[in-house]
Amino acid sequence: MKERLFIRNIGTLAGITSPDTCCKYGDEMSEVTCLHQAWLIAEDGMIKEYGTAEKAPQSSDKVIDAEEGFVLPAFCDSHTHLVYADSREKEFVDKINGLSYSEIAARGGGILNSADRLHQLSEEALYLQASNRVKEIIRKGTGAVEIKSGYGLNTADEIKMLHVIRRIKEEMPIKVVSTFLGAHAVGRAFTGRQAEYVDYVINDMIPNVAKEGLADFIDVFCDRGFFTPEETDRILEAGSKYGMRPKIHASELAATGGVAVGVRHHALSIDHLESVTDEEIALLAQARTITVPTVLPGTSFFLNMPYAPARKLINAGLAVAIASDYNPGSTPSGDMKFAMSLACIKMRLCPAEALNAVTINAAHAMGLGRELGSIAVGKRANLILTDRIPSLDYIPYAYTSPIIKKTIIGETVIG
Repeated sequence: MKERLFIRNIGTLAGITSPDTCCKYGDEMSEVTCLHQAWLIAEDGMIKEYGTAEKAPQSSDKVIDAEEGFVLPAFCDSHTHLVYADSREKEFVDKINGLSYSEIAARGGGILNSADRLHQLSEEALYLQASNRVKEIIRKGTGAVEIKSGYGLNTADEIKMLHVIRRIKEEMPIKVVSTFLGAHAVGRAFTGRQAEYVDYVINDMIPNVAKEGLADFIDVFCDRGFFTPEETDRILEAGSKYGMRPKIHASELAATGGVAVGVRHHALSIDHLESVTDEEIALLAQARTITVPTVLPGTSFFLNMPYAPARKLINAGLAVAIASDYNPGSTPSGDMKFAMSLACIKMRLCPAEALNAVTINAAHAMGLGRELGSIAVGKRANLILTDRIPSLDYIPYAYTSPIIKKTIIGETVIG
């Protein structure tokens, strides 16, 4: 017997698309189709039908009264590092005292600090920490998340992280995709021997990760002080041979050629882009149907660094996504509503653009655009129910107000 969920008394049902819409480009991002005084039925976790109040059905297995609030697609967070060991607030104080991200990394902090801590933590303890963060983001409206490894920096610890990610995928209601990021930094055992570390990633880490089928994607931190375009090219090529589609960190600290490498390898997303150049935007425009430029405003906020030029990217006709970058060093937050607010306030996106960037375009940046990210018959019923609010614009405007009452992920209702 199929379970039916009936959401009644919806003030506004927002984010409606056709079933075959998987992302929105350029000017399309300013469009959010809404239905007022609406209802929605989900069956076995999938959107079955919706309509206006005068045509509402009379019965269902489970009924939720939206009490005139909004019903929206749940947030999709396409770039996180939320599996990590402990916090790094000491570095937060170092930043306040004037040290840069690069200076902290050069002193043995940053990614290497997290790798040291993760090495000491058991897989069970790591899962418990990460699962609490996942519960937090679900309560804040996230229904799908990409999680990267990258705090292991040796084969055993990278696999430990990916085991935790797989367990989250299996045991928690949220939709999860996994990314192998062994090339996040050079592990301490290879200090001064970066070329050898790259060989280790290619010849040891990647085959062992692939043997257990632990990663959907492969990523590289291609930036100043981290991995070169040539090294990135080799790593992405190796991962692709094992069926891991490329993603890439690029142009965060400097424009060092990472965007070109990502485009050449048909990366699903190229993320950060705080230092992206006009020439690189032109490259992204050429790959607009393949690669999603993903901006991370929380990183710029926390590190007090320039914001990615999301307005330019949209004006170039691109399908821009917004993600949280949830991690212990540069963005200790997975709050996608706040990421929307930052995009509006600091990147000059209108609320409709920001909503599309954290829903359908972010789903597309995980390869899930045909399954998630909008209200469409046949898509998964990953939904947010809000308090009664005056408008869609109110969501990023009221940037700390806890307006989300419930998060629905398929057949699971939280809140």
